[in-house]
Amino acid sequence: MNAVEVLGLHRSFPPSRGGGTGRIALDGIDLSVGEGEVHALLGPNGAGKTTLCKILATVLVPGEGSARILGHDVVSELAAVRPLIGCVFGGDRGLYGRLSARRNLHYWGALYGVPGREIRRRAAGLLERFGLTAHADERVETFSRGMKQRLHLARGLMHGPRVLLLDEPTTGMDPVAARDFRALIGELRKEGRSVLLTTHDMAEAEAVCDRATLIDGGRILRTATPRELGSLLTRYERIEASGVPDDLVGRIRVLPGVVTAGTDPRGTTLIEVRDQQRLTPVLRLLVDAGVTDLATSRPGLEEVYLALIGERGMEVAR
Repeated sequence: MNAVEVLGLHRSFPPSRGGGTGRIALDGIDLSVGEGEVHALLGPNGAGKTTLCKILATVLVPGEGSARILGHDVVSELAAVRPLIGCVFGGDRGLYGRLSARRNLHYWGALYGVPGREIRRRAAGLLERFGLTAHADERVETFSRGMKQRLHLARGLMHGPRVLLLDEPTTGMDPVAARDFRALIGELRKEGRSVLLTTHDMAEAEAVCDRATLIDGGRILRTATPRELGSLLTRYERIEASGVPDDLVGRIRVLPGVVTAGTDPRGTTLIEVRDQQRLTPVLRLLVDAGVTDLATSRPGLEEVYLALIGERGMEVAR
């Protein structure tokens, strides 16, 4: 049984009162997240990521198709689904600014039926886990955006959910907090929890996810491991190096098994060879010439993302 199972899911929104046309947010998508899996959902603004999370969180109802959490339908089995999921959508929604961080957690624990003594224990543990103990009794309205995001994460874990839905979970976090968040994801995986997270941070997705799904215009483009997605761009092994003399690049270019060799304007030389056996002669030549700033790699998620979705910038997906 999968933690999340989505089949033929459609969702559209009607035209606004000001006119215009309606919008298809999800166009018949299929998606599965295994138990204990960390799964990243990547796509530009308007691609349908948040709409999908809201349907899984039972906030929105799908137009067609089905979505299940640990075998329970999100429409017909609300009472079974809601205790199983923890949702983090960020922003100010879901937090009460006039209450302290501790009281916010106590409130959410009570809402989910956690016993009183257990509420206090869990709240104290989560406040410590997210570095908020020193601010536990301060009003949330005084918190920075990053502190609020940490409290959102703590709130999402308060009732011990088996499935976490995280929509841009590190938004507003400083680099140290974001690093700690990645460590937390690893801990949650070890605990057997399943995580579906949406993110624009390719390094984050590559660091924490088991699989990634690229979505655009409400349609799934690809689902695979980061390494498998990288193979969509090239089947060759790659070497990236800095400080390679032009004449050495020319010598490498004619070696057996070398497909391409060139240097970009930033001074980074990219070399692609047909298979791993061909790597050794090229690496030996580079090292013998005194080149030490080098690494072997495959295309990362960012390259795959840009290749499949395009450099759209601020433009919203249609």
